[in-house]
Amino acid sequence: MKIAYISTYPPRECGIATFNNNLLKAIGHDTATVSADSFVVAMTDAEQLNTYEYPPEVEYIIRQENQKDYIRAADYINTNLTDVCILEHEFGIYGGESGLYILPLIARLQKPLVTILHTILKDPSYVQLTIIREIAKYSSKIVVMSRRAVGFLTSIYGISENKIRYIEHGVPDLEPKEDNPVKKSLGFKDKKVLFTFGLISRNKGLETVVQALPDIVARHPDVTYVILGTTHPGVIRNSGEEYRDSLKRMAKKLNVENNLVFINKFVSEEELHDYLTAADMYITPYLNEAQITSGTLSYAIGAGAAVISTPYWHAQELLAENRGKLFDFRDSAALAQIVNDLFDNQVLLQDLKRNAFAYGMHLRWPSIGKVFIETLEESIHHANLVNEETTRIIDPEMMPAFSMAHVQRLTDDTGIVQHAKYGIPNLKEGYCLDDNARALIMVIQAWQQNKSKAALELLPVYLSYIQYMQSDDGNFRNFLSFRREYLDEVGTEDSFGRTVWALGYLISNAPNNSYREFAKELFDKSVTHFSQLRHLRGLGNTIIGLTNYLKAHPYDEGIIVELNQLAEPLKQAYRNHKASGWHWFEEKMTYDNAILPLALLSHYQTTMDEESLAIGMESMNFLTEKTMSAGYLNPVGNDGWLFKDKEMAIYDQQAIETMAMVLMYFKAYEITHNLSYIKQMYLSYQWFLGENSLRLPLYDYETKGCGDGLQTSGVNRNQGAESTLAYWISHLTVLKALEFEYEFTNPAELNDIKQGII
Repeated sequence: MKIAYISTYPPRECGIATFNNNLLKAIGHDTATVSADSFVVAMTDAEQLNTYEYPPEVEYIIRQENQKDYIRAADYINTNLTDVCILEHEFGIYGGESGLYILPLIARLQKPLVTILHTILKDPSYVQLTIIREIAKYSSKIVVMSRRAVGFLTSIYGISENKIRYIEHGVPDLEPKEDNPVKKSLGFKDKKVLFTFGLISRNKGLETVVQALPDIVARHPDVTYVILGTTHPGVIRNSGEEYRDSLKRMAKKLNVENNLVFINKFVSEEELHDYLTAADMYITPYLNEAQITSGTLSYAIGAGAAVISTPYWHAQELLAENRGKLFDFRDSAALAQIVNDLFDNQVLLQDLKRNAFAYGMHLRWPSIGKVFIETLEESIHHANLVNEETTRIIDPEMMPAFSMAHVQRLTDDTGIVQHAKYGIPNLKEGYCLDDNARALIMVIQAWQQNKSKAALELLPVYLSYIQYMQSDDGNFRNFLSFRREYLDEVGTEDSFGRTVWALGYLISNAPNNSYREFAKELFDKSVTHFSQLRHLRGLGNTIIGLTNYLKAHPYDEGIIVELNQLAEPLKQAYRNHKASGWHWFEEKMTYDNAILPLALLSHYQTTMDEESLAIGMESMNFLTEKTMSAGYLNPVGNDGWLFKDKEMAIYDQQAIETMAMVLMYFKAYEITHNLSYIKQMYLSYQWFLGENSLRLPLYDYETKGCGDGLQTSGVNRNQGAESTLAYWISHLTVLKALEFEYEFTNPAELNDIKQGII
């Protein structure tokens, strides 16, 4: 099998680079199974591609902060007869916030993916949590190197245990040298040696060992503490050698400066093994428990060192069963006591070394490499089975369970609050008619779909808000303060149209006559304002409302006349602006674009107006061409829009765009029964769940809300009413479409869809 490795790689000085190099050698040792053409896609922290002199196996380089490099790398892997990919994951080696640039790459891979997680946080940020979940979604297997990591992934990240594989950190396949040159070197010759190695930074807690030295040296004057390693590059950039110098000053103040030795270099694994076997004790004095994997600790055990460590997570596991000694964080007195006791009891010291060496035998890279080969073969086999299965167009198992939690959080006895800070209602911003109209549509859908009691209880709240905002002349105000004070005299045409839509939808789908009659009273009062509408989206929303109304009152000739009159300016706008290569209603695409084709398709469905059908379909296809060409939905961004003959703005992408796309495609399917529209509807819906340009879900599985947009830097974490309602309306529309599954589950037709025939 041919393997693509995505990782940092030597000569870059990085622990993950070393790990990946060892893994490649260990797996590649089985020449009967693994192709010699396996290659590395190397992550570089430099802007120049030639900064590092990579070996021949590095065939592609990704610059950490260059987003286009990630996309090109996916194409390179897909076109190079690769059988499987291995991704080494650490947040800091990939670009974007917490390394989110890696998501578009793995989403585009057409090969099975095995991901090795080097860091798993107990308290991740929202972005970090999302990234790990998305990586798990695209991975055949997730490899972790400690048992505690398995528990974290299942309980904190919600990842199935069946997807997780526990494989311990590999160590060099080396034996101690009888004539070890390190024992004759500075700091080791004729000394009792305490040893630490690795990139130096404050979180390593090296000062704890320095503070313990006076008590150790008092009983064992020939002790030396040797620290091997360079300062972490990030620390060098920000603070220089300040930490190393502070340790020297501390040692001098404690009168142990002659017992502290720094060896400031990055050594080979063979050299490191010599240092570990030359030392009397190895110490990892990290400052807190949050270290799920420590390569340095694994190396020390593999070399048969006597290890003393603070009780971080990996140390608790690896040093169990008398393979090492633990002391509490920052407890220099306890450390000194353990060191002195071990120097005084050589039998105990040698027992620790023997136990560590015996355990380390099964950690050696040849053994670990075999386990990885089994995991890769299993992933390839599983991927082949999945490809042979018939896949549903809509997969309800991939959809979150319906929940009113965030909608209820945003709603009080007045209505739904329009904005939120993160998942908390922002009461300062008050309420708006737009959102209460959307909320009314959503709770009707929820009642129809699953007889949600919570939805039914909220329905009169939103209907009451609409009634409160209707003026005596039948028009509507839009904004209301938290103190229930009107903030405008007349709302926008958009808010008017959305309200008519909501009222029409309730009239045709009311759960009881009381609500239907009340809605019709409000609807009837608003009719006189239809003729005053001028803005296209106000017209479009109102048209959709009237088509819903006519489902309950199909012979209301007055409303049929109003409907046709509203459709005419929409069609005229299309006639005026249509040109070669531009099939749209205006000279630019702005917001809520799919509402316009949706309105004309709805008009056709009610009146059988052929021109509305033709324009609706043609404009829908043009919108599809502009926003779905990447294989996922890329709504027109509001930071520049899309002007005729110009490039489309990608960000910020808004949830209402996606909701309108979902509704538009479902309407197109209702009219044509063309299965491609079900596929496009579901693909649009998946924008909320991470099938987007950043591969980040906007739906929040914790709050049950939806982020307020997709920005260049990630998801807007505020979860207001508009975006949350847009998600749930889309969600419920997809479930409605699932009711027609019997119409689109023919295996032959599914195969045609996969091949792009339909």
